[in-house]
Amino acid sequence: MKVSFLGTGTSQGVPIIACNCAVCQSNDPRDKRLRSSVLVEKNGFQIVIDTGPDFRQQMLREKIEKLDAVVFTHEHKDHIAGFDDIRGFNWREKKPMEVYGNKNVELALKRDFHYAFGERKYPGVPKLNLHVIDKKPFKIGPLEIRPIEVMHYKLPVLGFRIEDFTYITDANYISDSEKEKIKGSRVLVLNALKKSEHISHFSLDEAIDLAKELEVEKTYFTHISHQMGFHSEVSEDLPQDIELAYDELQIFID
Repeated sequence: MKVSFLGTGTSQGVPIIACNCAVCQSNDPRDKRLRSSVLVEKNGFQIVIDTGPDFRQQMLREKIEKLDAVVFTHEHKDHIAGFDDIRGFNWREKKPMEVYGNKNVELALKRDFHYAFGERKYPGVPKLNLHVIDKKPFKIGPLEIRPIEVMHYKLPVLGFRIEDFTYITDANYISDSEKEKIKGSRVLVLNALKKSEHISHFSLDEAIDLAKELEVEKTYFTHISHQMGFHSEVSEDLPQDIELAYDELQIFID
């Protein structure tokens, strides 16, 4: 199984106008953080987790010509805003996109992209088959997916364990019962917003402590704001087997 990091950043802490901070102006490509998303591939089957505002740019950059499904962690705009651009895959593959999300995601998609759900659809609108999921495991093609419910302050958000890979973003609390679903993963991707504490995201130290507690082989941090600092400098202080992820990083899990 191959996992490609489409984006490792966040809207949190990033101003609407161009940011002139040192991190955003860095020449290190690892500091260029588009909104968080991953592409998971197995046996020629490809799914994307979350379609943020940078979805189109990410698909063009990675030259993705085929996409089998989209899976959503939650309904916040920085994770669903690019959804309209699935229409390019509709046109290319001549079929609806298979889309998976919980009830809150369903409500948000029908609110923000209502034109894709109307009885009389305008020509060219996104076409999809929406599958409403909860905490029960499900399967997409060759991928066995086990949802993990985490808390994003007071909002339940879904992480996903796919075989030996676990992906969690937008969390600041995970119950003991849900932690059990993560244990035994070979690779964990976990959100770490910045060094200081935040009301709805793990800080860097909190994410490190959780990674150590879960005893996974390798952990990558994602959903990183520019307030975290430079990739090269933060990486110097991370424990062994823990790394900051970066856009366009690819990992392989046998």
